[in-house]
Amino acid sequence: MTKIITGFHSIEEKVKAVSVNQNSQGAHIYFSKQGPRVKKILAEAGKAHILFEQVDDKKLNQLVSSLEEPLRDHRGIVMTVELSKDDAKTSNIVDFDQILRIFSNQKGRQTVVVLDCITDPHNIGAIIRSCDQFGVSLVVVPEHNSVSDIAGNEVIGRTSAGSSAWVPLSVVNNLVRAVERLKDSGFWIYGADAGGESLGKIEFPEKTCIIMGSEGTGISQLLAKKCDSIVSIPTCGKIDSLNVSVAAGIFLYELYRRQN
Repeated sequence: MTKIITGFHSIEEKVKAVSVNQNSQGAHIYFSKQGPRVKKILAEAGKAHILFEQVDDKKLNQLVSSLEEPLRDHRGIVMTVELSKDDAKTSNIVDFDQILRIFSNQKGRQTVVVLDCITDPHNIGAIIRSCDQFGVSLVVVPEHNSVSDIAGNEVIGRTSAGSSAWVPLSVVNNLVRAVERLKDSGFWIYGADAGGESLGKIEFPEKTCIIMGSEGTGISQLLAKKCDSIVSIPTCGKIDSLNVSVAAGIFLYELYRRQN
């Protein structure tokens, strides 16, 4: 199975991931021109022992022909990664139980974001990008009722500007049990939803979990019952809610600002 990656950000972050894990996974970069951005990527690719070669734009167009229309804008560089059926997860997809054990041995700020039944890959990509920018420790998504194949979804990779190859991600069978495990590990659970306590009044602890619900139905009732508090963003607009990815960005910025 060949994964096709386009976009400067997405390729840069995948090269970083390969470099950190010292596993090229059959990665190969094709480029047509050596502009400043491409030169930077190739320099990092060389350090990570990733093969690259110069080709014409016709070859690049052929490589991206199977992608959705927005992803075919390769801008002169394409990365391919050969994955086996058993290797459909990238190195940043982590086992939930294992990362909880790691958290228990770490001190300092830890932030977990739980995505409850968010199905739009554009929203997921945008949320993951904010998670990268504001130092989120882990993103958790359900195996069902969500875009669980984050590692292989090109729309998420592009919208996240490559962050989906970098931010630690866990796919779990049951979000309620996962949140219970987080509580047992010392995390305070906050649900982002309308009608809750104002974001400005919350004193977030070092171990914080934020649950973002789907645009249509919000946070499920079972998950809402597990929250220590429901938190809302004060607004003054004519409509009653923010896009979930925008709301996540505001929550994460505010959390990052206060804890730093």
